[in-house]
Amino acid sequence: MDFNQYQEAAKRTLYGNEQVLTNCALGLAGESGQVVDMVKNYTFKGKPLDKEQLTHELGDVLWYLSQVAEWADIPFDQVAKENIETLNKRYPHGFDRRK
Repeated sequence: MDFNQYQEAAKRTLYGNEQVLTNCALGLAGESGQVVDMVKNYTFKGKPLDKEQLTHELGDVLWYLSQVAEWADIPFDQVAKENIETLNKRYPHGFDRRK
């Protein structure tokens, strides 16, 4: 499945006609916070990292990202492609801490 296919499939579960962008932005913040909390608990509290739960939370983040792009009429493939282009410009030889 490519990003545009994901975006289209995810759109069928989008609810509401008003304030969709606000709902998606707030949902993105909330789901991202859950990912952050899992990492915090793993890093600082010594809790095991539940990869199944992390996968679920990352999927929720992905859903909200795709729907923000959908609202703005931006193909999700374009988001991914432009991000890779930015990374390639920023780190043409990959990331190296020594440089």
